[in-house]
Amino acid sequence: MTIKELAQELDMSTTTVSRVLTGQEKKYRISEKTAQRVREMASQLDFAPNLIARNLRLQRTNTIGLIIPDISNPFFANLARTVEEELRKRNKMVLLCDTKDDLTTEKESVELLLARKVDGLLVAPIGEKWEHLRKNVNVPLVLIDRYFENHNFPYVTTDNYYGAYEATSHLILKGHQNIACIQGLVHTSPNQSRIRGFQKALEDYGIDSTAASILGDDYSVENGYVSTKTLLQEEEIPTAIFALNNQIALGAMKAITEAGLQIPEDISLLSFDEQYYFELLSPPLSSVKQPMQAIGKTAVETLFELLDDKKATFHKLKPVLIERASVKNISKL
Repeated sequence: MTIKELAQELDMSTTTVSRVLTGQEKKYRISEKTAQRVREMASQLDFAPNLIARNLRLQRTNTIGLIIPDISNPFFANLARTVEEELRKRNKMVLLCDTKDDLTTEKESVELLLARKVDGLLVAPIGEKWEHLRKNVNVPLVLIDRYFENHNFPYVTTDNYYGAYEATSHLILKGHQNIACIQGLVHTSPNQSRIRGFQKALEDYGIDSTAASILGDDYSVENGYVSTKTLLQEEEIPTAIFALNNQIALGAMKAITEAGLQIPEDISLLSFDEQYYFELLSPPLSSVKQPMQAIGKTAVETLFELLDDKKATFHKLKPVLIERASVKNISKL
C-alpha cells in the first residue's frame, strides 16, 4: 500500500497523512483526533512509510552526527543519552563518534558524518583546532560542552568560570588557604574557564593565586591519581584539593586512601562534575553539578533553530554547588 492509497482510505490528503506518520502533526496543528485516526488505520493495514524514498525526495536523512571526546567518561555518556532522547522525540536518529580526545580522529569523524549526509552536527571538540569545523561543513553545527573563544560557532556549555569560582569560594569560607587544583586538558575551554574561576576566587579572598599548586594534564582517573601522589609528597600538603572533573576526583580519592589519609579529616576534596554515585561514596563527595540534561536539550533545540534557518544562539548554563561531607570546616579550629 502506498501513502496515497492510505490517504484515500481515510478520505484525507496525502500531505496530512504524511505529516502525521512522520510525527509532525503538532507542528502543522493537525488535531489529535485526526492524528489518532491516521495512526489507527495505518496500524490496521500494517502500513509503514517508505522513509528512504521520502528522505531522498526531501534531501534529508533524518540523522544527526554527535561527536564526543570520551564515551567512557560518565558525563559524556549521559550527555549522549540525553541528546539521543531529545532527537528521538523529533524523529531523528543519532550517529555517534568517540574521538578519544584525539584531533586526527575528530577530523576523520567530521568527514565520515558529512559523507553519511547527516542533517546537522553536534560536536564537543578537542579544542586545539577549529578550521576543520568551518571548512567543507555545509550543515548546521552546534558545539556542546566545549567551544572556541572569539569564534562565532553556536554553542551550549556550562558556565565553568562561575562553577569554579563558587567551588573555590566554598573551600575558602570553610577555612582552607592551601588549596591545590588538579586540571584536565589544558587547551580545552572548560578547563581554562575553571582555572580562571579558581584563581579569581583566591585573589578576591586575598590569597596569592600564583603560589597555588595547579597540576595535571587530562581528564582521566590516572591523572587524578598521579597528581595527588605528587601533592602528598610536598613538605606541606594542601588542606583541600579541587578536582576539575569527576574522573580526576576518583583518582585523587584512590591516592589519598592509599596514603593512609582520610577525607575530610586529613584533606578535603571537591569535584567539578556530579555523578549519581557521589552520594554513595564514603564520605559522600561534594561537587559542582553541571546541568547536563539542560545542556543536551538546549543543544538539540539550538540545532533545530539552525535547521529552520533561525539566528545562531549561544548559551552558558549555571551549575549548582552540592555540599556533602568531603569538605572539612577548619575555620573554627
